Amino acid sequence: MKKYTNKSIYIALSLAILALLAMPMESQAQRLRHGGGGGGGAARSTAAARPSGGRTINGGAVRSQQRTSSFQQHNTSTANRGSNIKTNNTKNSNSRLSEVKGNNNKIGGGHNSVNIDNSKNVNVNVSGNKVKTHNRSTVVRRNPRPYARPPYHYGHYRFYSYHPYYYHPYRPFYWGPVWHPWGFFIASLATTAVIISIENQQYHYDQGVFYAQSNGGYTVVEAPAGATVTTIPSGAENVTVNETNNYYYGGTYYEKSGDGYTVVPPTSGTVVTNLPEGAEEVKVGDQTYVKYGDTYYQPVQVDGKDKYEVADVQEDDN
Repeated sequence: MKKYTNKSIYIALSLAILALLAMPMESQAQRLRHGGGGGGGAARSTAAARPSGGRTINGGAVRSQQRTSSFQQHNTSTANRGSNIKTNNTKNSNSRLSEVKGNNNKIGGGHNSVNIDNSKNVNVNVSGNKVKTHNRSTVVRRNPRPYARPPYHYGHYRFYSYHPYYYHPYRPFYWGPVWHPWGFFIASLATTAVIISIENQQYHYDQGVFYAQSNGGYTVVEAPAGATVTTIPSGAENVTVNETNNYYYGGTYYEKSGDGYTVVPPTSGTVVTNLPEGAEEVKVGDQTYVKYGDTYYQPVQVDGKDKYEVADVQEDDN
């Protein structure tokens, strides 16, 4: 009996030992199957650390870096697009500015043409250009009478006169309230105004002043040579040129004709007392002349009175 018991104990001990040896393996398998415990956390930590070793999960660290790189490239592309946009905006902006500047220039030109107050001289010049070819009344006619005095020589020009130079300051003269200088604008004319046509150009004449229609009104212009009027103002000055009686009023010269009084250019050597507004002093070397239109007037003194003589300006041949 004792011998049987020892055998049984031996078998029981053997089974117990085997059971004890099998228990750690099964416990570890259970932990692995359930994923719990500290071993699972260690596994996760290991997995989290794996990308640094170059081995990846779901694409891994390398692809993750590539994605970051791709994102950066996308941003770069976006930046490039922004750069393109800026470039386009710059081009558009410059072109628009250029157009605006061009438009401003055009608008400025338009204002100069339309604005009466700022463009009276422009209008006069434009109107004058239409009649400059043949009927300028300030282009000097040369006097056939020889000059006893030598000319004043300056640069390439010679200034002839019959009287000695005598400077006195230029002071514009006004011929009453109905007289107006070149460029003066009025909205309507008096009923005494008459229409005169010269070389297909229409003018209006009233009391020694010639007007051209412009911009809803009338602008005073240079009297056209060849225009004939029936009357001239009573304040006209009588001037004698080579035994011919001429009349001078408001900067304009008239010659008596069968039909009335015809506007003529000034003749060199003609002496007048006053010059109208619109003339300007011009320095010629040591002498000062007064220029009105195309006419140069030399300051002189006749019979103790300050006057102006129409100078004959000739260009040197050489």
